[in-house]
Amino acid sequence: MMLAVRAWANRLRRKLAHLVLYRTVFGERSAGRWLPNTRISPSTCIEHEDRLVLGDHVYIGVFNLIEASAGVTIGEGVQITHHVSLVTHSSHRAQRLLGRRYVDWPGERPGWVAGPIEVGAYSFIGPHSLLEAGCCLGRGTIVRAGSVVRGTFPEFAVLDGNPARVVGDSRDADRQWLTRYPELREHYDAWAQQAAQALR
Repeated sequence: MMLAVRAWANRLRRKLAHLVLYRTVFGERSAGRWLPNTRISPSTCIEHEDRLVLGDHVYIGVFNLIEASAGVTIGEGVQITHHVSLVTHSSHRAQRLLGRRYVDWPGERPGWVAGPIEVGAYSFIGPHSLLEAGCCLGRGTIVRAGSVVRGTFPEFAVLDGNPARVVGDSRDADRQWLTRYPELREHYDAWAQQAAQALR
């Protein structure tokens, strides 16, 4: 009897935690704009939220870290899955170089690395990936799970590895789906052609 009660209590506790702590709901504000279709899991940790700029239709799942001290811009329709880190600074070199003087060092710290991160519209960031300081992803980029991304990448890149490299073009798979569902072409082109026009 006691085991049945314990199991019931455990399920109830998980349901309550899901409702209160992890339930993702529609609606966010960013840069003074109301984003009715953007969703961020409450378990995602956002540091320096005032320097995070979001587009609408963004999804940020559970257990992510967004450290935005140098600025993070996430374009419309971006999906960030889970256990992803976006980190706009790296202090480990400076801390090793300066030792105990790190906390009170006057002026710029030697070895300090910082830079904004930009994720282009309708990109997908796979689980357990890291986007490092100064990273810039073009629209329609796919970052495969477990990738470590640093640098600037073109639109529609498929990225994989540590360090991440371009291993494909996301439009290749998109073409297959659009052949199967041609009625979706108008919706796809609404954002994808904007990317092409921006390159001209």
